Amino acid sequence: MVCDIVYEILEKVKLNDNVSKMVISAPLIARKAAAGQFLIIRIDKLGERIPLTIADYDSENDTVTIIYQKVGKTTMRLDNKEVGDSLLDVVGPLGKASELGSYKKAIVVGGGVGCAISYPQAKELYKNGCKVEFIAGFRNESLIILQDEIQKVSNTLDVVTDDGSNGRKGLVTDILKNKLELNNDYDLVVTVGPLPMMKAVCDLTKKYNIKTIVSMNPIMIDGTGMCGGCRVTVGGKVRFACVDGPDFDGHDVDFEEIIKRNNMHKSQEIADREHYCRLMRGVNYV
Repeated sequence: MVCDIVYEILEKVKLNDNVSKMVISAPLIARKAAAGQFLIIRIDKLGERIPLTIADYDSENDTVTIIYQKVGKTTMRLDNKEVGDSLLDVVGPLGKASELGSYKKAIVVGGGVGCAISYPQAKELYKNGCKVEFIAGFRNESLIILQDEIQKVSNTLDVVTDDGSNGRKGLVTDILKNKLELNNDYDLVVTVGPLPMMKAVCDLTKKYNIKTIVSMNPIMIDGTGMCGGCRVTVGGKVRFACVDGPDFDGHDVDFEEIIKRNNMHKSQEIADREHYCRLMRGVNYV
């Protein structure tokens, strides 16, 4: 007997013009999920499979939360879904859970939508009794997300913007450097965001010999290790973010290699997003 599971969208919230949050009914996944893990979703039979980090989960109410940025064709189609609609496939939890149970004082650094990934990690640290200091960086004030949620799972929160439109101009590394210079008793730094930002954080924390965990979710594609798109050199060995991670020791990651490779297909991604296939003219993509 086959049991059909309906992955119904129970809540949808627009966080800014390009980022939305969805709460999805997924009982079996919610009961097993942990910070750092991700899902593979498929909107319908014509849709591609995409990996999305579990931004939150509620085992009592059988829900998982995803936060996505509209950057490609699939996330734009996903954003057409509304409360009451459902997704065809939601598979997970996948990836190794973050190991966050033994730290006493940590700094969590999130950049842009990376805050959606670092939020559950901060929440897990805080739940385990760790003192959590959160640093969040965005390009401008209109892009700030999850500020209220992060404040509830951190002892301090510093939010900076590139242009200073929120009243505090700067980079996350500026705040991080000030903290480390004032007091170097942190036993962990967690950072999630654009690759150049994570590299800059790791370059800084390496000078202070503080363990630093990075999440390589941003480079994942198929989420099973078969495509090879998420391969990353860690400590001189090839690893795959989706099956060996997504978390890695940031001081061992070859960021130069992954940044160079990640920029190779920018033009193709833009062309695919803007392409309209006339052969599929009669197909409903909503």
